[in-house]
Amino acid sequence: MKTVINGIHLAYTDEGQGRPLVFLHAFPLSKVMWQPQVQGLVDSDRVITVDLRGHGESDALLWNFTLDDYAKDVISLLDHLGIAQSVFIGLSMGGYTLFSLYRNFPERVKAMVLADTRAPADSQEGKNGRRIMAQLAHKEGASAIADVMLPKLLAPLTVEQRPDIVDQVRKMILQTPTEGIIVDLMAMAARPDSTDLLSKITCPTLVIVGKDDVATPVAESHYIAERIAGSTLVTIPGAGHLSNFEQPAAFNQSLQNFLSTHRL
Repeated sequence: MKTVINGIHLAYTDEGQGRPLVFLHAFPLSKVMWQPQVQGLVDSDRVITVDLRGHGESDALLWNFTLDDYAKDVISLLDHLGIAQSVFIGLSMGGYTLFSLYRNFPERVKAMVLADTRAPADSQEGKNGRRIMAQLAHKEGASAIADVMLPKLLAPLTVEQRPDIVDQVRKMILQTPTEGIIVDLMAMAARPDSTDLLSKITCPTLVIVGKDDVATPVAESHYIAERIAGSTLVTIPGAGHLSNFEQPAAFNQSLQNFLSTHRL
């Protein structure tokens, strides 16, 4: 489905009934990455996935958008759907977007899941790395980004032994417009530090991380969980950065346990 949100066509899925669960995808992917969660949760919940601007089936515009713009799009979509409050699940860049969303719209967040993400802003080295990657995308397109990102997104064992997963993730990256990749990189480099926000988060929070995540190592998730009062940390074996996609059963079970424990 598509609708016009803040002047752009935003693509989303909205399936099932019950408590709304809103999933925010990673860089440089799309709502397709959440398909294992849609399939696993749609019988019990209202599952909403979104293609952030510049991704998947949403419009791609080359401009200096920010993660705040991504968050505003999500809130505007929920307004369109008549949803006042949701459980939000954000992975990696989706986690950064969720920090922005909570910073600006805390009353809309019933609970949150921060998966394979980090709170601090980019270091200068990190910003430089994003600039170099943006230039690579501009010159060589999404295929070059796929070559760089796949070893960061997936656990080494997944890369070696699960070619089906590697092919699916590569396909998602290749379907991401170059404009979206470049805008993402600029937006992530410019994002504010969310460390001080952690102690202000009062909603139920689950932190999930793949044990073999090389992009945002387990220590980053420990850092987040230690600073959000009452939060729960789950480490998923056999998963890298895309813990939801590599080990969907464990990811879904962790999410369902969290929802049940807090009676959400």
